[in-house]
This record gives sequence, structure tokens and C-alpha cells, in this order.
Amino acid sequence: MTPESIMTLGRQALELTLMVSAPLLVTALGVGLIVSIFQAATQINEMTLSFIPKLVAMVIVMVISGPWMLGLMVDYIRRLFSSIPTLVG
Repeated sequence: MTPESIMTLGRQALELTLMVSAPLLVTALGVGLIVSIFQAATQINEMTLSFIPKLVAMVIVMVISGPWMLGLMVDYIRRLFSSIPTLVG
């Protein structure tokens, strides 16, 4: 294994991690921002008011984008397993 191949594998793994986690993180950020604006406007400081909408939104996003995320991860693992002979030899 050359240092270039190790760096390429690491870069691909980081890109995959960012792509898979991005929908959930963006959803949590957006819902959290909306809820915090609502809390500031109404002066309601209830912890469950920020937690429950985030949880529901993230479950919905996971159901919608879950197959896409799983497809990305399976494709990456297949490419990784098929490249083992070239990396070792």
C-alpha cells in the first residue's frame, strides 16, 4: 500500500461520512433554528419543545433519505472490498 492509496481511501471515507450525515445535520439545524426563534418570540423555555420536533423531523428525513444513504454505503463497501487485491499486491 502506498501513502497515496491510503490517503485516497481516507478521503473517500470522509466524503461518504459527510454525504451520509449531511441530511440529518441540516434538518436538525433547520428545525432547531425555527424552534429557537419560536421560543424567543413567545418566551417559552421548555426543553422538550426543542427536542421533540427535532426528533420527529430527523425520523422523517431518515425514512425519506435512508435508502439513498444505505446505497451510498453499500457502494463504497463494495468498491473497497473489490480493491483489496490491488491494494495488497
